[in-house]
Amino acid sequence: MRVNVTVNGRPRQADDVWEGESLLYLLRERLGLPGSKNACEQGECGSCTVRLDGVPVCACLVAAGQAHGRDVVTVEGLAARAGAAEGHLSPVQQAFVDAGAVQCGFCTPGLLVAADDLLERDPDPSDADIREALSGNLCRCTGYEKILDAVRLAAARTARSGQGA
Repeated sequence: MRVNVTVNGRPRQADDVWEGESLLYLLRERLGLPGSKNACEQGECGSCTVRLDGVPVCACLVAAGQAHGRDVVTVEGLAARAGAAEGHLSPVQQAFVDAGAVQCGFCTPGLLVAADDLLERDPDPSDADIREALSGNLCRCTGYEKILDAVRLAAARTARSGQGA
């Protein structure tokens, strides 16, 4: 089957897609977007989180065909979506770097997509809101505190600048 999907604002097409192929496989292997990570393949870890029509989903659990005609935002598209200049990071990506929230980096793409979604919906989230928004994302390297710090930092910077995440 042929799948036409808008990824990070650009129309993309993949041919000969197997009906059981996941959106994660489509993104990584067919469209050359390796940012979303393949970890558990069961929707438990959140490493493959993308936004499908604005809603965070585990790409490993979505059939590629279900994305036909829809809009997908991956970690690679966060900077452009936020209006960052070419070669620059989105506010939430920069906050993760500045707060030291990136360790091995395997969980980071999913955390970034989830945090970006949260800050778009709620530019001034409470700690409980942050924890809830990131609860589907597992990290094996940290105690999560630097990740929480990063989301708080992105929210504060966004509030100061008066723009979205």
